[in-house]
Amino acid sequence: MEKLTIQEEEAMQAVWQHGAGFIKDFMALLPEPKPPYTTLASTIKNLEKKGFLKSERFANANRYSAKVKEADYKKRFMNGFVSDYFQNSYKELVAFFARDKKISAEELKEIINLIENPEKE
Repeated sequence: MEKLTIQEEEAMQAVWQHGAGFIKDFMALLPEPKPPYTTLASTIKNLEKKGFLKSERFANANRYSAKVKEADYKKRFMNGFVSDYFQNSYKELVAFFARDKKISAEELKEIINLIENPEKE
Protein backbone atom coordinates (compact mmCIF):
# COMPACT_ATOMS: atom_id res chain seq x y z
CA MET A 1 0.00 0.00 0.00
CA GLU A 2 1.55 3.25 -1.08
CA LYS A 3 1.59 6.54 0.81
CA LEU A 4 -1.05 8.93 -0.43
CA THR A 5 -0.50 12.58 -1.33
CA ILE A 6 -2.07 15.23 0.90
CA GLN A 7 -4.80 15.77 -1.70
CA GLU A 8 -5.50 12.04 -1.87
CA GLU A 9 -5.54 11.74 1.93
CA GLU A 10 -8.08 14.57 2.19
CA ALA A 11 -10.29 12.83 -0.37
CA MET A 12 -9.98 9.49 1.45
CA GLN A 13 -10.83 11.17 4.77
CA ALA A 14 -14.04 12.44 3.17
CA VAL A 15 -14.85 8.96 1.83
CA TRP A 16 -14.16 7.32 5.19
CA GLN A 17 -16.26 9.95 6.97
CA HIS A 18 -19.21 9.80 4.55
CA GLY A 19 -19.15 6.16 3.49
CA ALA A 20 -20.33 5.24 0.00
CA GLY A 21 -21.22 8.33 -1.98
CA PHE A 22 -20.81 10.51 -5.00
CA ILE A 23 -18.15 13.14 -5.67
CA LYS A 24 -20.53 15.95 -4.64
CA ASP A 25 -21.00 14.23 -1.26
CA PHE A 26 -17.26 14.13 -0.65
CA MET A 27 -16.85 17.71 -1.87
CA ALA A 28 -19.20 18.89 0.88
CA LEU A 29 -16.91 17.38 3.53
CA LEU A 30 -13.64 18.89 2.30
CA PRO A 31 -12.18 21.88 4.14
CA GLU A 32 -11.99 25.33 2.58
CA PRO A 33 -10.61 26.22 0.16
CA LYS A 34 -12.29 23.37 -1.67
CA PRO A 35 -10.64 22.09 -4.84
CA PRO A 36 -12.49 22.41 -8.14
CA TYR A 37 -14.98 19.59 -8.74
CA THR A 38 -12.91 18.27 -11.64
CA THR A 39 -9.78 18.11 -9.46
CA LEU A 40 -11.60 16.07 -6.82
CA ALA A 41 -13.06 13.84 -9.55
CA SER A 42 -9.54 13.18 -10.90
CA THR A 43 -8.22 12.47 -7.40
CA ILE A 44 -11.07 10.03 -6.75
CA LYS A 45 -10.38 8.27 -10.08
CA ASN A 46 -6.69 7.99 -9.18
CA LEU A 47 -7.59 6.51 -5.80
CA GLU A 48 -9.72 3.94 -7.58
CA LYS A 49 -6.84 3.06 -9.93
CA LYS A 50 -4.52 2.70 -6.92
CA GLY A 51 -6.96 0.28 -5.31
CA PHE A 52 -8.13 2.48 -2.44
CA LEU A 53 -11.69 2.91 -3.78
CA LYS A 54 -14.24 0.88 -5.71
CA SER A 55 -17.13 2.23 -7.74
CA GLU A 56 -20.63 1.26 -8.80
CA ARG A 57 -22.37 2.84 -11.76
CA PHE A 58 -25.71 4.58 -11.05
CA ALA A 59 -27.29 6.06 -14.19
CA ASN A 60 -24.64 8.52 -15.37
CA ALA A 61 -22.64 8.77 -12.13
CA ASN A 62 -20.32 6.56 -10.13
CA ARG A 63 -20.85 5.89 -6.44
CA TYR A 64 -17.54 5.35 -4.68
CA SER A 65 -16.73 3.49 -1.49
CA ALA A 66 -13.54 2.65 0.34
CA LYS A 67 -11.74 -0.59 -0.47
CA VAL A 68 -9.09 0.13 2.15
CA LYS A 69 -10.20 0.58 5.75
CA GLU A 70 -9.08 3.74 7.51
CA ALA A 71 -7.55 1.75 10.38
CA ASP A 72 -5.49 -0.36 7.93
CA TYR A 73 -4.14 2.74 6.20
CA LYS A 74 -3.31 4.44 9.51
CA LYS A 75 -1.52 1.34 10.76
CA ARG A 76 0.56 1.04 7.58
CA PHE A 77 1.30 4.79 7.51
CA MET A 78 2.30 4.93 11.18
CA ASN A 79 4.54 1.87 10.89
CA GLY A 80 6.35 3.53 7.98
CA PHE A 81 6.51 6.88 9.78
CA VAL A 82 8.00 5.35 12.92
CA SER A 83 10.43 3.33 10.83
CA ASP A 84 11.53 6.32 8.73
CA TYR A 85 11.79 8.96 11.46
CA PHE A 86 12.25 7.12 14.78
CA GLN A 87 14.51 4.15 13.96
CA ASN A 88 11.49 1.83 14.18
CA SER A 89 11.11 2.69 17.89
CA TYR A 90 7.74 3.71 19.30
CA LYS A 91 9.62 4.61 22.49
CA GLU A 92 11.57 7.21 20.49
CA LEU A 93 8.30 8.53 19.06
CA VAL A 94 6.77 9.00 22.52
CA ALA A 95 10.03 10.44 23.87
CA PHE A 96 10.06 12.97 21.02
CA PHE A 97 6.61 14.22 21.98
CA ALA A 98 7.46 14.20 25.69
CA ARG A 99 10.62 16.27 25.13
CA ASP A 100 8.64 18.69 22.97
CA LYS A 101 5.97 18.93 25.69
CA LYS A 102 3.27 17.67 23.31
CA ILE A 103 2.19 14.89 25.69
CA SER A 104 1.44 15.20 29.39
CA ALA A 105 2.32 12.88 32.27
CA GLU A 106 -1.39 12.11 32.62
CA GLU A 107 -1.59 11.08 28.94
CA LEU A 108 1.50 8.90 29.38
CA LYS A 109 -0.19 7.19 32.35
CA GLU A 110 -3.22 6.53 30.14
CA ILE A 111 -0.95 5.03 27.46
CA ILE A 112 0.74 2.80 30.06
CA ASN A 113 -2.68 1.68 31.25
CA LEU A 114 -3.65 0.81 27.65
CA ILE A 115 -0.46 -1.21 27.26
CA GLU A 116 -0.95 -3.05 30.53
CA ASN A 117 -4.71 -3.61 29.99
CA PRO A 118 -5.34 -3.75 26.23
CA GLU A 119 -8.60 -5.70 26.53
CA LYS A 120 -10.36 -2.79 28.26
CA GLU A 121 -10.42 -0.62 25.12
